[in-house]
Amino acid sequence: MLRLRGARSDAIVKTMERFIITGGAPLSGTVVPAGNKNAALPILAASVLTDGVLELANVPRIRDVESMVTLLEGIGVRVTWHGENELSLCGADVESTPLDADASDEIRASFLLAGPLLARFGRAEMPPPGGDVIGRRRLDPHIDAFRELGAHCSYDGGFLLEAPQGLRAGDVFMDEPSVMATENALMAAALTPGVTTICNAACEPHVQDLARLLSKMGARIDGIGSNVLTVHGQRRLGGAHHVIAPDHIEIGSFMALAGVTGGELRIKDTIPSDLRMIRTVFRHLGLQTEMEGNDVIVPGGQRLVVKPDVGDYKRRVMDGPWPAFPADLTSIAVAMATQAEGSVLVHEWMFESRLIFTDKLAAMGADIVPCDPHRAIVTGPRRLRASRLESPDIRAGMAMLIAALCAEGRSEIGGVAQIDRGYERIDERLRELGAQIERVPVEPVLAL
Repeated sequence: MLRLRGARSDAIVKTMERFIITGGAPLSGTVVPAGNKNAALPILAASVLTDGVLELANVPRIRDVESMVTLLEGIGVRVTWHGENELSLCGADVESTPLDADASDEIRASFLLAGPLLARFGRAEMPPPGGDVIGRRRLDPHIDAFRELGAHCSYDGGFLLEAPQGLRAGDVFMDEPSVMATENALMAAALTPGVTTICNAACEPHVQDLARLLSKMGARIDGIGSNVLTVHGQRRLGGAHHVIAPDHIEIGSFMALAGVTGGELRIKDTIPSDLRMIRTVFRHLGLQTEMEGNDVIVPGGQRLVVKPDVGDYKRRVMDGPWPAFPADLTSIAVAMATQAEGSVLVHEWMFESRLIFTDKLAAMGADIVPCDPHRAIVTGPRRLRASRLESPDIRAGMAMLIAALCAEGRSEIGGVAQIDRGYERIDERLRELGAQIERVPVEPVLAL
């Protein structure tokens, strides 16, 4: 992003790119999944909890991580990259200053700094967070949790969170199992002496990974992997070394890519227990996978056939809180279902705008009937046509990429910065698997 000389002081040039894709090639080979994006972001935020050093490995080099690093450096965290996917963070010089509003608008995870700042300094000034526009994403569970821990919260275009005497341990009940709110409550409770219980907590793999890091930093957390977390908080937390777990959402995306293109793929070094529901739902859509140790094997040349429910009822794919099917994979499931024989109802109950992108797949020839903002019926298989598309969010962008890679002809996908927010070097890694994909710049756009 470049500022123009001689132009208005607030005029900038946005550098944009697009993917050029020729579909039809089977994706085959071996891929190593990147670190979990949704674990990396709260783990980076946890650096604010200590004046010690966090040493992190398997950090995904994606746009959302870069945005979080920018936010952390803005409040005084010293960040040093030691390799492509390794960094250290030191929060000794952190001050509880207001977060940069523009940087906060880049990612929703900016709000993950609220809990650490509030716990360490008794004050946090937070601009509204940005992120994907996939429907209403409530902040109420965060605010309710902070209030249960003794904070005063007010809102006037931004959030002012205060606990002048410090937070106190308490009993937190989430009115919904929000992942980010659970993570904020976990980090705040870890630096609050006493025992805090978090009920109806989210228990996704990335929440578990954050809890494991906080345990290394000195907190004691019981119930990791369940929806009741008991946090024995400390007055001081120390540094730690931590390897971020592999991204089960990326793994599911690669499984789908191999399935729709007919390729044979080995995905290495996964956590098999994180994939149980993903493999189950994909099997319902006709995709068979095998485990070989910690590696996922997708056999090549599969014919995808939707398996109806008992009684020949329409198969349904529905997301939900962990260990249900992840919401971030519903877009991927839609794309895969366009290539599966049969009909499936995809029910995205969590976010009312996530399925809006399906009109782009319909324009490519997919048979998709929207029922309402949360549901769509997909019937396949349909031969997709190449098209020009624009990615509205991370997961819709990957769904479009899947569609383009199995479509006939040459497709273009714009807005690839959205895909880059969640998938590391996706074009390079796909080329290594045999995909015909190129990243090309587009004409710079002047934004005022």
